[in-house]
Order: sequence, then structure tokens, then C-alpha cells
Amino acid sequence: MRMTIFGSGYVGLVTGACMAETGNHVVCVDIDEGKIERLNAGDIPIYEPGLDAYIERNVEAGRLEFTTDIEKAVGHGLFQFIAVGTPPDEDGSADLQHVLAVAESIGAHMNDYRIIIDKSTVPVGTADKVRERVAAALAERKLDIEFDVVSNPEFLKEGAAINDFMKPDRIIVGTDNPRTAELLRALYEPFNRNHDRMITMDVRSAELTKYAANAMLATKISFMNEIANLAERVGADIEKVRVGIGSDPRIGYHFIYPGAGYGGSCFPKDVRALARSAAASGYDAQLLDAVEDVNNRQKHRLFEKISHHFDGDLDGKTIALWGLSFKPNTDDMREAPSRVLMEALWSAGATVRAYDPEAMNEARRLYPDASKLVLCDSAEETLGGADALAIVTEWQEFRSPDFDKIKSELATPVIFDGRNLYDPAVLDSMGLTYYAIGRGRSSAGA
Repeated sequence: MRMTIFGSGYVGLVTGACMAETGNHVVCVDIDEGKIERLNAGDIPIYEPGLDAYIERNVEAGRLEFTTDIEKAVGHGLFQFIAVGTPPDEDGSADLQHVLAVAESIGAHMNDYRIIIDKSTVPVGTADKVRERVAAALAERKLDIEFDVVSNPEFLKEGAAINDFMKPDRIIVGTDNPRTAELLRALYEPFNRNHDRMITMDVRSAELTKYAANAMLATKISFMNEIANLAERVGADIEKVRVGIGSDPRIGYHFIYPGAGYGGSCFPKDVRALARSAAASGYDAQLLDAVEDVNNRQKHRLFEKISHHFDGDLDGKTIALWGLSFKPNTDDMREAPSRVLMEALWSAGATVRAYDPEAMNEARRLYPDASKLVLCDSAEETLGGADALAIVTEWQEFRSPDFDKIKSELATPVIFDGRNLYDPAVLDSMGLTYYAIGRGRSSAGA
């Protein structure tokens, strides 16, 4: 099938590459000329495991191309995917200007039937606005051309997006037109062969499903962080509590790991946007506000522990930092806990020696003039001259370090672990002071 994808960011590139992988002819269009030039030169602007191979293979096969030519892109595909960003507005609501600009462009150039698919995460009612914008553009051209607007939200996890797309848990399709639903079923048939994963519903329910899914996962994380903070104060071990409650199939083990707070491009933005949507509809979503408040507070916990350990005097101290991305297997630092920690340390007069397997260039982009940030080539290198070690991202290579080397290199043998990677008893036996999240009174810190 022939399809067009507006937006060559994370969602657009993964969608385009995976659709092309199954034999479709995909055109990705973007107004950013520099990004398109990079893509056409084989330079992938984001890090996602396996994505570069998918793109290279399908570009060479002629099934995937990148362009800034909007007229060509609209003329190419029956399916017109909108996969542009919806950044938070000043009040936290989703900014739809890019989505609606794409809708207007489609209406300005389409000459026959098109299925317009909202892949971006958008508030309930966005499909109506897209439909109105396309219709207005067609009316301006004095044309009456049939089109449908579908909600087809993505459920991709950064670091596992290729697998999520190729082997989806579910395929949500929101449409009021049975014919359109069957066309989408045919489109997704290669990803739907084992058993039927496609769930059809009305458009507004599909739009809300995406927000509800992310808000539920964020709620589980904030809940566990609340219990972890309580565990510190009553002398319990949150890791034992986690196993105990996770064994209940009604709860399960997914997303109940306490830590330094969630970040990234989805959870923070989507929880805020859903809360603002609720407020706009006249409903006070107290739980959503609490989820966000708990997460914002949790991002400061490691700094509080570090400051408490050093009696509030961090001026002139150096902290080794392992992990910059908001999660493993990505270079994404959007709303990452590492940023909150680093900025608090700098404000207190400390220097940070940091390492991340993938996010070093992103850190350089975000903090080009940070005089108190030293980016190191390895985890071990960060230890040189450091007073303590803090861990913010659970990269695999951080799970079994040389603790003897850590102890010998640090001026004070202390580890602040924001992801509960290690066994407190083992570190205690080695003479390392260990602060984790929710692991009893000894690690309460503040």
C-alpha cells in the first residue's frame, strides 16, 4: 500500500520504517529541511535500537523515502498519517498547531479520497478539529472530496519501539466508518496475523485510550514511589514489598519499580495534558494532579539524600553520575531525572562528572556552556576525583560494576542509587555506604 507520514521524528520514523519493512511504499515528509537532508544522507537523528538498519534496508529497496515536498506527499498515499509533535502549551495542554497545520496542508493538496490518520497523541476532540480544517481548505478550493479522519494512537516504548510496532499488544482504531475500519484492518494485517489485536471503537474513545494508558502507567510509578518513601520511614524494604504485591495477578510486576521519577516525551506531557483536558471539561481530576506532583517531588529525592549525607555542604564537591537519558536504550533526556539532579547539584556548588552510553551528545546539546559538567568516556572515568557516585538510569552496563574500584576511586565510598540496582547487604559488607529508594531506615537520607 502507499502511505504518507507527516513528521520525521520518533513516531514518524518508526512507523515509516516498520510499514516499509512489510512491503508498503512510504513517503515521510517534514518541513525541517536539515532533518530531511540528514535522513537522505543516511544519518538517523534519533537513537532507537534497530531503527537505523530498518531505514537503511528500506531506503535501498525503494520502499521508504524522505521529502519536504508536501504536494508530492499528499498525492502519494491513500493513508495520510499525522505524526507530528504535540508539545505542551504554557498551561500544560497539548499544542495542536502542528497537527492542524498538517490537516490544512492535506486539504490544500488532496485531489481524491484520503484517510487521514492521527498518530500523534492528541486530546479528545482533535479529530473533529482536523476534519474541520481539512474541510475548510477544500471549501476554499471549491472542491467536495470525500475523506475520513481516524484516530490510531501509537503505543511505542522508547528503546523497544521496533518490537512494539512489529508485534503490537493492540492496534487501536477509532472511526465511525465501517469501510475505513476494514481498510485499516488490511493495512495492519501483517502485524495482526497471530491473533486479532485490532480493536475498533469510536474516534473520541480512541483518543482518550492513549492518554488513559499513559496516565495509568504513570500512576503506578508514582504510587510505588509514595510507598517507597513511606518504606524508608518505617524501616521496610520496598523491593520486598514490590515482589509481594506484584505476585498478585491483579497488580502484576510491570511499572511498579520505585526510582527517581519518570521522564521522557510521553508520561509527563500526557498526564499534564489529560489533567488540563479534564479541567477544560469542568472536571477536577485530583488523582492526575497528584500523580504529577508526586513525580516532580520524587525527582528531587536523590539530591535530598546527597545533600543530607554531606550535611548540606556540597560547595566544591564532585559527584560522579551514571546515566543521563530518562530510561535505558534511548538518548532522550526530555524531563529526565538526571537533569533535575544535575541542576540542583550545580546550584549547590557541586561539579558533575557524567557518563551515559547514548545520551552524551544530547547532554552537550542541552548544556553547551555548563562549566560544572564534565562528560566522561566511560562509567569508570567519572569516578576520578569524585566524592560520591549517583545512579539515575538503569543501563545494563551499570548492573555489575567493580565495587572495589568504586570504593578505591571515590573520596568517600558512598553510592546514591536512584534505580535500586544493588543489594544493600552486599555493599555494606564491602564497606560502601549505600542509599537507595525505599530500602529501610538506613537509606532514608532526608
